[in-house]
Amino acid sequence: MKAGYIWLDDAENMALQARAKTLVEKFNSLPPEAMEERMALNKEIFGSCGKNVWIVPPMKLAVGKYISIGEGCYFNAGTTFIDDWKIEIGSNCLFGPNVTLCTTGHPISPNHRMDGMYSFPIKIGNTCWIGANVIVLPGITIGDHSVIGAGSVVTKDIPANVVAADNPCRVLRQIDERDETYYFKGHRFDEQPERTEPAPKLDFME
Repeated sequence: MKAGYIWLDDAENMALQARAKTLVEKFNSLPPEAMEERMALNKEIFGSCGKNVWIVPPMKLAVGKYISIGEGCYFNAGTTFIDDWKIEIGSNCLFGPNVTLCTTGHPISPNHRMDGMYSFPIKIGNTCWIGANVIVLPGITIGDHSVIGAGSVVTKDIPANVVAADNPCRVLRQIDERDETYYFKGHRFDEQPERTEPAPKLDFME
């Protein structure tokens, strides 16, 4: 698997999955107010997990220890990690509901489909926004700061600093100066009411 060959489950992998299922069941069953307990479980579930990572249950995953998450990430409800192999996520990323990150596939040929599976790593850069119901397929890299529109199926690498969407996902445009002025269609940042208090500064931003 790690070398990119066809693979089948073995006893070691099944044991890793059993451990992950137990931890994830505990994670998903905690009451909404159990924020500290849920964040503590992140450290057990994932290979590495930075500060201020919030995941809204339910979450699903296969192994857990092959996933690394940077600081300040937010995952809305229904995130699915098909993490038979590595998923690397940078810092300050936002994930909409029902996003699937899938490292594993099966041969297309019906004569070989039962031979096993293949798995290739997924890498998502810093400050990315992955919209609702996005599916990221095996071997994909998404560059820093890019936005993936809701409902997209990402079948090819996406460069940094772009807005991409569709099925299959394609680059629509660069992120540019207008995005510093408008946050949604004709709605401008400078027309917002003044905050009575500044937005909270998180530890990792210092």
